[in-house]
Amino acid sequence: MPSNERRKQILKGLYDGVVAFDEDSVVEFSKAAIGEGVDAYDALMKGLAVGMEKVGELYASREYFVPELLLCADALYAGLDILRPHVKGGGSEESGKKIVLGVVEGDVHDIGKNLVKVMFDAAGWEVYDLGNDVPLDRFVEEQQKTNADVVGISALMTTSMLAMPRVTKMIKTRNPNVAVMLGGAPITREIATSYGADGYADNAGEAVEEAGKMVQMIQKGETAHN
Repeated sequence: MPSNERRKQILKGLYDGVVAFDEDSVVEFSKAAIGEGVDAYDALMKGLAVGMEKVGELYASREYFVPELLLCADALYAGLDILRPHVKGGGSEESGKKIVLGVVEGDVHDIGKNLVKVMFDAAGWEVYDLGNDVPLDRFVEEQQKTNADVVGISALMTTSMLAMPRVTKMIKTRNPNVAVMLGGAPITREIATSYGADGYADNAGEAVEEAGKMVQMIQKGETAHN
C-alpha cells in the first residue's frame, strides 16, 4: 500500500492530467495507482471523475470550449481503460446498474449529457446513450429493450423542456419501477418533481449519486411522490 502522501499525489496526478488533457500523464498515474495499490475505484472517482467535474466548471465559465472538453474526455477514457478492470467486484455497488441517457426532442445541446455519461462510465454503470434530439418514444423503447434502472433526460432550452412531463409519464406508464431523472440548465428540483420525475441532478458529479439513491428508493417501493 502506498503512503497517504503518495496516494494523494497519484489522485492529484489523475485529476491534473484530465484537467490539462494530458493523456500520457493520466496513463502514467493510472498505472502507478494499480502498481502501488491505490484502490482503483477511488482512483476513478476521486481522481479522474473529480477532474472531469472541474472540466465541466471550466466549460461553464467559458474558459474551456468543445475541443478542450473532447481532449479531456480522451484523457479520462485512457485512464478508465487501465483502471476499470481492477475495480473490485467488477465495479462497486453501482456495478451492473443501467441507465438510458438522452437529450429530449427538439434540443441538440448535449455537452452536459456527455459529461454525465462520462461520470456514469467512471462509476461502472452500463450506459445506453441515445444522443441528442431524441424522439420521446425512443426513451421508452430503449428502457424496455435494455431493462435500464434509470432513464436520464436533459434539456437546455425552455421550449424543449416542456416535453419532459409527457415523456416521464410515457416511461412510467410502461414501467412504474424505472427511475426517471431530469437535468439541464432550465430544470430545478421543484420542476422535476412537478413533471413526475423521481430525481434531479444539478451537475454531472451529482447525477451518479442521485441515480443511486433513486434506484434504492424504487427497490424499497418508494417514489419521490409518496
